[in-house]
Amino acid sequence: MSLIVQKFGGTSVGSAERIRAVAERVKRFHDAGDALVVVVSAMSGETNRLTELAHAMTDNPAARELDVLLSTGEQVTIALLCMCLHDIGVPARSFTGGQVGILTDTAHSKARILA
Repeated sequence: MSLIVQKFGGTSVGSAERIRAVAERVKRFHDAGDALVVVVSAMSGETNRLTELAHAMTDNPAARELDVLLSTGEQVTIALLCMCLHDIGVPARSFTGGQVGILTDTAHSKARILA
């Protein structure tokens, strides 16, 4: 059994159909006996939409709060992908970076991974 890390960007998960296609791809690896870690971005256009919302609230959104807001885009995608995976019989759980122990410095909007 191999451990495979797959990363899917915003265009790859940009619609319900594309998320389902990603789930089918993940299923093929799962069915072949591989262990997977799947990393996804926010759906195409979502980061821009959230940024525009932040700027509708204030001309100068706090960097920390903007990071919190933008992270919700990825959280939506991971939840939707897990729902698709469950639907096609693939066990899956969604995690944020913090939940798996990824630590960053405090340079909001340009943080570096520490551990």
